[in-house]
Amino acid sequence: MYEKLFSLEGKKAVVTGGNGYLGSVLSRAMADFGANVAVADLETREQEHERMISIACDVSDTGSIRKLYQETAERFGGIDVLINCATYGAGYGPLGTVERMSDEDWHKGLDGAAGTVFRATREVIPYMERAGGGSIVNFGSMYGIVSPDPSIYGDSGANNPANYGAGKAAVIQFTRYCAAHLAAKGIRVNSVTPGPFPNPRVQQNDAFLQQLGKKTMLGRAGTAEEIAGAVVFLASGASSYMTGSNIVVDGGWTAW
Repeated sequence: MYEKLFSLEGKKAVVTGGNGYLGSVLSRAMADFGANVAVADLETREQEHERMISIACDVSDTGSIRKLYQETAERFGGIDVLINCATYGAGYGPLGTVERMSDEDWHKGLDGAAGTVFRATREVIPYMERAGGGSIVNFGSMYGIVSPDPSIYGDSGANNPANYGAGKAAVIQFTRYCAAHLAAKGIRVNSVTPGPFPNPRVQQNDAFLQQLGKKTMLGRAGTAEEIAGAVVFLASGASSYMTGSNIVVDGGWTAW
């Protein structure tokens, strides 16, 4: 009776940021488990899976999100899973310290982390109500739980600004709020909190990567495939009695 516990057969899903380092793996995993997946990102890309379609979407713009959902519903017949993976930031680099960050960068970074989740969630609720319920999976971050350790960053250029962690902490709280207020509609809302998952195409500073790995109990950074299981679990019936939860996938970083 448990062989299809994690099946997403018949599910109609949207993955925002679906062409990114993590998002592309999540989209493929969802499709492999049986879901029809709308891969939403700023630019469309040819998808290699028959159950995946690509739709352009700018998550900073409500109108663009509405068009995304309308097209997805027309193609799939509805929406019952949303993976809020998209994010954007501001305030990186030497002007991103607390004492130097501009008001504009502060607000943009908060919006890129938390505003994206708010808009995408608000606009999908009517579709999930029509579907009789659904599952929303938000992406937090370990830096929504703990502070970055400034000693490990050095000259890596990967220093993390305060607005990112503040926004991701907001996502985790927003997840709990939505879980409480949408449960009566049959909508479950949970979050996944990744630890260090550096994109190897972008981050190639070996000294920094070694420092990053040492911060975890497992002694290494994660690979994109290692986040997929938690997301598929939360999207599927295997997590049917879970809402308001936050699953941390960080190699043990935040546990010591």
